[in-house]
Amino acid sequence: MGEYSGFTLGEGDGRIGFEDVAMSGHSKWSQIKRQKGVADARRGQLFTKLTREIIVAARDGGSNPETNFRLRLGIQRARDGSMPLENIERAIKRGSGELEASKLDEITFEGYDPNGVAVLAQTVTDNRNRTIQDVRRFFSRHGGNLGEPGCVSWLFELKGVIIIEANDVGGDELALQAIDAGAEDFKVERGYLEVYTTPQNLETVRKALEGQKPIVSAELSLLPKTTITLEEKDATRTLHFLDQLEELSDVQRVFSNVDFTDVVLEKLRAQA
Repeated sequence: MGEYSGFTLGEGDGRIGFEDVAMSGHSKWSQIKRQKGVADARRGQLFTKLTREIIVAARDGGSNPETNFRLRLGIQRARDGSMPLENIERAIKRGSGELEASKLDEITFEGYDPNGVAVLAQTVTDNRNRTIQDVRRFFSRHGGNLGEPGCVSWLFELKGVIIIEANDVGGDELALQAIDAGAEDFKVERGYLEVYTTPQNLETVRKALEGQKPIVSAELSLLPKTTITLEEKDATRTLHFLDQLEELSDVQRVFSNVDFTDVVLEKLRAQA
């Protein structure tokens, strides 16, 4: 799956105790931003990141989404992001070599934010030196600490996460259907049903739930085995740190082990 800075994503089959696992507070904030339309304002940047994701997936696993799990997920994320079909097809051709494309490298950075929150940033870049300098500079300027490979990756585990709108009744029944389809666990929170699966069962469970309620997202995610909660001032600072890190041009995904209280999220929701 490409070159990483001390951390390679793999489809492990180990189970984790979900009573100790909460979905990243940053992921919750991402859902709020989607609702407020913030992502639309950055659609150009979003399309660039989705394109790179598809190119790398097609390059590493082939251009057939039926046999390339990672490509299927990339295409689905592109569709969820309203990327035009022609853009998706062009990205697949660039990844498979049918069209010319720049060499892309994958690098994962690990470290801590100013409040000691564990942070993982996955990047895809056509210029390794630029990306390394940009991320190092960001951590330094914002009071964080970029660590050695492996310093925080042990705190996370790869899982499938499906988020479904569940504002009305029927959430519990839908959750039970997800369990029957192979999900490991679920949580209903703030109008959303969060379903957790093994990486291998993500697509099976998604297909079982499609068409019943709107699926906000279905993706592989690094879930923290335990989370930390911060006071309001520190939580706001951490969230701004994560948001700005995620906005760097080469950063694809950001994961952390922080969980934000409902009070903090409500205040930030009002400011979005």
